[in-house]
Amino acid sequence: MRNRDVLILIPARMAATRLPGKPLADIGGKPMIEHVIRRAAAARLGEVIVATDSEPILVAAEKAGARALMTSTDHASGSDRIFEALQRADPDGRARIVVNVQGDLPTLAAADLRSAVDLLDDPAVDIATLAAEIVRADERTNPNVVKLVGSPVAPGRLRALYFTRATAPYGDGPLYHHIGLYAYRRSALERFVALPQSILEQREKLEQLRALEAGMRIDASIVASVPLGVDTPEDLETARRLLAD
Repeated sequence: MRNRDVLILIPARMAATRLPGKPLADIGGKPMIEHVIRRAAAARLGEVIVATDSEPILVAAEKAGARALMTSTDHASGSDRIFEALQRADPDGRARIVVNVQGDLPTLAAADLRSAVDLLDDPAVDIATLAAEIVRADERTNPNVVKLVGSPVAPGRLRALYFTRATAPYGDGPLYHHIGLYAYRRSALERFVALPQSILEQREKLEQLRALEAGMRIDASIVASVPLGVDTPEDLETARRLLAD
């Protein structure tokens, strides 16, 4: 059953630098945004809402069965876009957990989404996310692969200490690929979007560092694999192969 306390928000816009219009890119006869909506809905956590600045994306989302809201074209980040959508979709504050699912993750596993939300059962956690152990040697040094540096707090769970594009931590042991899905307590999202950009956030170009620098706690569930993020034409072809019937 869907939980009225949880809202799943999918920010989606047309103006992607490397793959313009990607939410509407065809994958197996359906736009990519429809695949993401279906994956998010399969988690059965709460209502799925697409937050967009594009009428065609809004139409595609509604056709796929999701609620969709038009948001400002001026947002600097997906977090700002989902906060606007949250205020409009739930002005009475019924939803206590807000999940930000990127609109370019058509292979996201519903179970992984649930595992992130489950971390918020711990009242000490402000924001929950996902990570997977890096298994490819080239990803260890790739600055486009964001690494989560964290301390184990339970089996399959890390408390995030830092996020970086560098190869870290040093020495023997696993490295973890951060997966950009976030489950926020509503109060944490409200606090986060009100904070100014932080020094390390600007330096690493990683928004989540703003929360850590402000003393907010982020925990990550370790999952088996990284869902494909579609950023390039090559990624799109990979998604088409993976999702072929």
